[in-house]
Amino acid sequence: MKKIISSLIVLVLFAAFIVPSAFADGVVRVYNWYDYMDETVFDDFTAETGIKVEVTYFTTCEDMMVQMQLSPGAYDVVFPSDYCIERMIAEDMLAELDFDQLPNAEENTLDWLYYTDYDPNHEYSVPFMWGTVGILYNTTMVDEEDVHTWGVLWNEKYANSILMLKSIRDTMGTTLKYLGYSMNTRDEAQLSKATQALIAQKPLVKAYYVDESKDEMAAGSTALAVVWSGDALYAMEQNEDLDYVVPDEGSNVWVDAMVVPKNAENYENALMLIDFLCRPEIAQRNCEYIWYSSPNFGAIELMGEEYEENPTINPSDEIIANCEFFHDIPDEYLSVYNTYWSQIINAK
Repeated sequence: MKKIISSLIVLVLFAAFIVPSAFADGVVRVYNWYDYMDETVFDDFTAETGIKVEVTYFTTCEDMMVQMQLSPGAYDVVFPSDYCIERMIAEDMLAELDFDQLPNAEENTLDWLYYTDYDPNHEYSVPFMWGTVGILYNTTMVDEEDVHTWGVLWNEKYANSILMLKSIRDTMGTTLKYLGYSMNTRDEAQLSKATQALIAQKPLVKAYYVDESKDEMAAGSTALAVVWSGDALYAMEQNEDLDYVVPDEGSNVWVDAMVVPKNAENYENALMLIDFLCRPEIAQRNCEYIWYSSPNFGAIELMGEEYEENPTINPSDEIIANCEFFHDIPDEYLSVYNTYWSQIINAK
């Protein structure tokens, strides 16, 4: 999920200007999160297939959905998050994938990431990266026993040294888990309690950030931050005083996957690119570029002990079992979520 920054959507063309091979020609248009792939792999794909890759970036799943509706047929491979895939399937926006043309996807994807709630029949998506939401903390500023509960984010001794995610699903979701509720609750009383808890917490919060949190934590200026696991690992590599934990109440486990829009103009080329990205050596390059968790066990084997022994990128089965996937918010509940989020953000 999760390299999200505030930026204008830009278009980058990867054109190798080589003679197309006998296998294919034309283009494949990719719509992805910014800085979410080692894009030198596109050059290798073009050199091998003759297919040029055109890349456009989005900053949120919601922005991506709007753009796809405004520009039908503009994209061939898109990288939405799990709950967004659930909505896209419900709205008949995705093409079924021909898995006979995706042997690398079939051979190398971890079984537990297939047949998930967001794509229960394993028809429309191939996992690209996955991860968790947890607490990144500075071990020189925070008592270790405090961080095993989301309640540390309400502890007054860390006032003005807490960074929260500027994300309605993640911030509401982690608070719901702290209160003993599901991250996917539709119970308005439970949502109201989470809202009141976050309003009460507001005086302790230094800022609501997205990407900025990892850099501020790496600089050693803040004690605690709610972050995605890949951002935690990035910051931990910059500062040896940092550590990451998924609290005991549980959290969100998420998947970003590759899909093909139903109106894609280059379906065959899209499948070729997806299968290429599922090759273990290519999946390894992408994992080592962004350090989110790889769904590709061939890549995991190539990365060996460095990957397998890192609990941030490779959490235990017990931690995963204690987490939830987000589900799509039905339209009738969106206004409720948005109203509560506005109350939190505008609270003094």
